[in-house]
Amino acid sequence: MLIALRHLINNWAAMKKIMFIVLLFSVLISPQNNKQLSDFAHDFFAWRTISQPVTGDDIPRIEKLELWVPNYSPESLKIYKAKYIEFKNRLTAIPIINWTLSDSVDYLLLRSAVERVNWEINVLKLPESHPEFYVSQTIGSLFDLLLISSPFTEQRAKNYLARLDAIPKTVEHAKKNLTSPIKPFAQIAVFMLKNIREKLNKTADELEKIYPDLWKGRLNKFSADASRALENYSEWLTKKLPTMTENFNVGRDNYNYFLRNIALVPYSPEELLRMGKQEWERAVAFDTYEKLRNANIPEDKIFNSMEEQIAQEKIDELEIRKFLEGKNILTIPVWTQHYLLKEFPEYLKPLNFLGVNDDLTSISRSNENAYRYITKPSKDMGFFQRSAAIDPRPLMIHEGMPGHYFQLILSSKNPNFIRQHYFDSNSNEGIGFYVEEVMLQLGLFDNKPHTREIIYSYMRLRALRVDVDINLALGNYSINDAGNYLEKTVPMDKATADAEAMFFALAPGQAITYQIGKIQILKLISDAKIKLGDKFSLKNYHDYMMINGNVPIALQRWEYLGLKDEINTLWK
Repeated sequence: MLIALRHLINNWAAMKKIMFIVLLFSVLISPQNNKQLSDFAHDFFAWRTISQPVTGDDIPRIEKLELWVPNYSPESLKIYKAKYIEFKNRLTAIPIINWTLSDSVDYLLLRSAVERVNWEINVLKLPESHPEFYVSQTIGSLFDLLLISSPFTEQRAKNYLARLDAIPKTVEHAKKNLTSPIKPFAQIAVFMLKNIREKLNKTADELEKIYPDLWKGRLNKFSADASRALENYSEWLTKKLPTMTENFNVGRDNYNYFLRNIALVPYSPEELLRMGKQEWERAVAFDTYEKLRNANIPEDKIFNSMEEQIAQEKIDELEIRKFLEGKNILTIPVWTQHYLLKEFPEYLKPLNFLGVNDDLTSISRSNENAYRYITKPSKDMGFFQRSAAIDPRPLMIHEGMPGHYFQLILSSKNPNFIRQHYFDSNSNEGIGFYVEEVMLQLGLFDNKPHTREIIYSYMRLRALRVDVDINLALGNYSINDAGNYLEKTVPMDKATADAEAMFFALAPGQAITYQIGKIQILKLISDAKIKLGDKFSLKNYHDYMMINGNVPIALQRWEYLGLKDEINTLWK
């Protein structure tokens, strides 16, 4: 009887928590009821599901249709450019009649999403100027499929074969489209394709070994054809290097266009540089204090094995969830799964250089655990991997709980379709960086003081990324300059520094997102506390922030506080 009663009480407590979360989400945001905006969004995002390029980043990964393959034929490029004009004109034509504040926010989200197409095709000119673009659309698209941690199905095998089979055609399209290739980006592509036959063969061998019944004898042949095409592409690029331009910077006007129309950041490049410099000075000073504070505390050692690291992260993830709820920081829905570590599958190892090695799940897979793939702990690891081999929590907080994974699965449950599907890294990465310091300030790392030094080293890097991003975009740094600067000033290992510099040169506007997004969140919280006083609840804002985590912070501030001063520079 007592056991039954206790079971009933526990179930009732759980039910009340579920009912509270459902009520909370319905108050935080309601579905998009403006039919014209909703119809536009469904049409636009359906098109983007097909046309959005593959990247190595983990934020804009989207689920593609079954048997999807990239199509960058010259004819398709003309259609993509025409579709941009079509969607832009259609959105502009929607009348502003009886709009709610949320309608206005959603309109700016859609305008940003449309202008991102222009940024990719007409400003950066990815298909015409970026040879590495086609590496992402070929083997990068394979990498995305291999990252998925759920069981390898027959359908996924068919998708993999379709993408593999499409590689020779995509390479031929690349040669036709690359009318103004950029030399440093061609060199990156050649570097990425080094030993590609060996890598694709190794992946194919491992897939055949683990899933022998899925390939119908086609995997090795398709891999061989793809390898031949990619080797030919690398040779073609190498021959053309002497005739290519060295200039890759987008310039101040284009960078401003990105800030105002896509990232929806209401600051100039010069203001961003000052903000980044101030945060750099703060990070250096706090890092100095922390090291003095910990001077007599023995250094932490790296884990003895991968199994030890995986087991500790699993414990830490549960403790972080208790910490978040116990300190009333935010609400964790009962359906939330876990962010865990996992050994690299053998078939993924050869291609692990193609992007961030985690599976953050997706809208259709929010009931699954997320995973980050790791290797055996070693002193020779790169900057982030080595820190995680000492204490998994800093990287896990940013990427998993309560960072990217948690924010993305909550955003996937947003009843507003537009806010489910819109993305821009400024808000996502800003949240990931912000929660690192929240956990530091609230005492999570007090049991391992040297971990606080790891957080401050992350802060130093994120502040310097603002400098690197803007000066690369404005033409003040070469990629080599940027890599050397990061290596010496963070400081960090050369391989990670060079990889960062290359990625940020390829994707102007991405590296500022961590620091500037975090600054905007702190400003919003400060404004909220001043405006609302004792009525302000940090937990309530965090819950709003997470379910609307894909929404740029300036728009969150407008919707949450009704403050439009930052929006006036964006709404034109």
